[in-house]
Order: sequence, then structure tokens, then C-alpha cells
Amino acid sequence: MPRRWVILGLFFWNGLAPPADAWNKAGHMVSAAIAYAVLRDDAPAAIAGTVALLQSHPDYEPFWRKRLEEVAEEDRDLLLFMLAARWADDIRANPTFHHGEWHYINFPFKPVGQPESVRPKPPAEINILRAYALNSEQLKRATQPAERAVALAWIFHLIGDVHQPLHTTSLFTEQYPEGDRGGNWFYIRVRPGAAVISLHAFWDDLIIGRDDFQAVRNRATELRLRREFRRENLSELAETDFEKWAKGESFRLACEVAYWNGTLEGSATPANGPVLPPGYVNLAKGVAERRIVLAGYRLADVLARLRD
Repeated sequence: MPRRWVILGLFFWNGLAPPADAWNKAGHMVSAAIAYAVLRDDAPAAIAGTVALLQSHPDYEPFWRKRLEEVAEEDRDLLLFMLAARWADDIRANPTFHHGEWHYINFPFKPVGQPESVRPKPPAEINILRAYALNSEQLKRATQPAERAVALAWIFHLIGDVHQPLHTTSLFTEQYPEGDRGGNWFYIRVRPGAAVISLHAFWDDLIIGRDDFQAVRNRATELRLRREFRRENLSELAETDFEKWAKGESFRLACEVAYWNGTLEGSATPANGPVLPPGYVNLAKGVAERRIVLAGYRLADVLARLRD
């Protein structure tokens, strides 16, 4: 889901931006922090096993260890979870590990009323579903701890990615005959007078804007402790199939909420962007918060099953 333009007033530079994250990096850290808290309460042995494997990751000694030493010893396992979750975005410039197509799948969304001339394209063969299957198999079958640790870090990240609705779709309309790449080419303003941003960027940043360790931990704690986000109130957790998380949940939410059932107005150029409709921001934020919490619980459940 390769490209988004970012306007000068937002990031102080013009031009072609790097490929969009699913959630921002801090959002991925939040999902990992939620997973850590769930395991701490329900399956602490899974934390020890996860940490031991991540210590074999190729980036542990050259990069992660130094970061871990910046926090208190009792917080280092939590920070390691956070670093693993954001790793796949941190290494986008590293051709050894980066796989851009692994971060998303473009299920086509053609809203009702679009003409016959609009012909949606099916998802590419290389996508997040295949990436999750490949890394799950690598985690089970690889004999080298470093290979298994890389697969595990991808699993951390992909579970987060698949819960961002716009990482599962591409909008096909007369305005976007080739698709909008998950909102990366769909430009809006959050409010009158605000900078133009892509719809994808708006959704990425709904969870948290800072990747400071304490801010991320506080946000994760606040979300997890909400009554509506307790495990017993998250009926979606009964579904354990990754593909259904993508198509049955995130894709549906992309169509119904992110694209406002196909009626959301956007611009195909970053020179302009319609203002989001009343109620959109609050609804989107609520959806995004539930998705990131679900990602955290599901990551915890996957890590706990690795101990079985």
C-alpha cells in the first residue's frame, strides 16, 4: 500500500512519502503493550519464552539492547515487546528484511451505484495473509533461533497491521479507477483549515501520536482497563482465524466506517481535501481503539499458544 503524500504543514516537507504504516509505530507499540499486560496476568511463562526468542533476533545486540538499557530493568521485557512490534516498520530501508507487500491486502471495495466501467482488481498474490502464513510456518519449522525470532517479530507486526481497516482494502470508483491503495491516494481534511492528509494517514494516527515509552504504556493501560474492552466484552475474540480478522472484520469496517459506506468525499490529489463529515472522527476513533485492543489480546493469545 505503497504511497502517501504528506503536505508541507504536516511534516514540513513535500514530495513522495515513505509507504504508510498500519497504525503509526507508536500504535504498534500499544498493541504489544496490551499483549504484554494480558500475558503478565494470564500466562507469564509465555513472556519468558517470547523474550528468550527475541533475544536471538539479529537486531537485538546492535540496536535493541541499547534501547532496553534506557528503561528500568523491570520494564525491559515490556519495551522489548514494543520494539518487536514496530520492527517491521523500522527496517523499511533494509532490503534484507523489508517486504512492503506483506503489510496489507487490497480486497476491492466498489460502492453501490458505481458504473459498470469501474472494474475492481483482485488482491495481489503477495499480501498480509500469505505473509502471516509464511512467518507462522517459519516460527514452527526454522531450526535457527535468529530465523524464528525474525518470524516472531513479523507476527507481532502483522497482527497489528491486519486490525487497521485500511490495510485490507482498496476503493474502486470513477474517481479511483485503479484503486485508492487503502486510502493512501484519498485526501481529506480533519476540520476546516486543517492540513490535507491522506485518509490512511488519518487512521494510522488515531491511537497515539508519541512513541515515548511511558506515553505508550499509559495509553495501553488506559485502553485495556476500560469496561468495554475487557476480554468478556470483546465478542470478536471468539474468532481466531487470521483471514477472517482481515476480511470479516477489518474489510467490513473499512467499507462501512472508513469509507462511510462508500459516500465519503475525498480528493484524488493532495492539493485539496474535503472536510470529514460530522461524527466521523469520533466514530473512527472508537473503531480504531477497539481494533488495537483486539490486536493486543489476539497477539497475547497467539504467544500463549506457542507454549502449548
